[in-house]
Amino acid sequence: MSTNELRSPTCPMAPPASSPRLPWPALLALSTAGFVTLMTEALPAGVLPAMSTDLGVSQTGAGQSVTLYAVGSIAAAIPLTAATAGWPRKRLLLLAVGGFAAANTVTAVSGNYPLTMAARFTAGLVAGLLWALLAGYARSIVAPEQRGRAMAVAMSGSTVALSVGVPAGTALAGAAGWRVAFGLMSMIALALVGWIAVSVPAVPGRDEHDRPPLRKVLRIPGVAAVLGVTAAFVLAHNLLYTYVAALLEPLNLEGRTDTVLLVLGLSSLVSILATGALIDRHLRTLTLAACGLLAFAGTVLATALLTSASWPVYGAATVWGFGFGGAATLLQTAVADAAGTAADLAQSLLVTCWNLGIAAAAFAGGLLLDHTGPNSLPWSALALLALALTVTATARHHGFPTRR
Repeated sequence: MSTNELRSPTCPMAPPASSPRLPWPALLALSTAGFVTLMTEALPAGVLPAMSTDLGVSQTGAGQSVTLYAVGSIAAAIPLTAATAGWPRKRLLLLAVGGFAAANTVTAVSGNYPLTMAARFTAGLVAGLLWALLAGYARSIVAPEQRGRAMAVAMSGSTVALSVGVPAGTALAGAAGWRVAFGLMSMIALALVGWIAVSVPAVPGRDEHDRPPLRKVLRIPGVAAVLGVTAAFVLAHNLLYTYVAALLEPLNLEGRTDTVLLVLGLSSLVSILATGALIDRHLRTLTLAACGLLAFAGTVLATALLTSASWPVYGAATVWGFGFGGAATLLQTAVADAAGTAADLAQSLLVTCWNLGIAAAAFAGGLLLDHTGPNSLPWSALALLALALTVTATARHHGFPTRR
């Protein structure tokens, strides 16, 4: 298969271009799958003390439940997506959501630390597959001119989880116990299996000749540029997000971390709505704006740390959310547009870059914090965002074209 064939915008799974309305029940089911994925990933962070006590380990040991989830996602995204490329998409989606129900059930009832960690690793494996599946599925059930909006709807579940779900789940865990919170996630996943079975249309897998090897996907013009922007953007965001409490401590706002994150989450919701309305016509402009807004927020935070002024932080969090909220949708749409019929495998590459960015930020940010202090985090993020802006601006023919 030639590179031109790989870049062809014609997709055998796409419906006729005359589809007048978005399939809302199906897209909202996909969005809920994203919600379950992110909630399953992030929930342990809010319940570590109780979780560690119940499992008889330190909080650091309980925290490895997040690490193993991320490791599973990184390990699974590319090989599982390639191995299941020929499977019917709906069957694969049902199996993935069912996997979350099973993994969260084991987590909720297990009193054995190794078993709990195995369940978390399994959940990560399922997540790596599901993230790569969601974007392609959403694009395949709408007309070509609706693909950006469909992606925005399908990816909105992760933003809702970040802004509302995680705080609510943490509150529920505090009131009823962390096992109840994981049990509820299992129930939501089981209900979602039924919802998907009823409302999501069946989509076939790809024929063997439509499954290019990984090396060919990486050589498709534009794919490497989008992956590079993804890595730089996610690393910059997570340098700030992972260590936001440490950033706020010198400003005497360590007790307001939840409020700052709520502001960021709510503005992220506004961002995803705006992205859905504009992405099909202005993907390049929106991506440049996302990088620029996050850079502006980083500059405000850096200045606040230099001047010990706490009042700009909430404005910075608002701008930060505007920049970050639609980023996943923008980058996944860009890599799918660039890859054409190889979109699913390209999505798995993007998911891997995303999770590697999260892991690298936790490691590099910890080193920076220990050796140079919190002031270095915003400046490091700004350097990465300058790289992301430069690559986006120069990829005007492929990756982030001026005309789609």
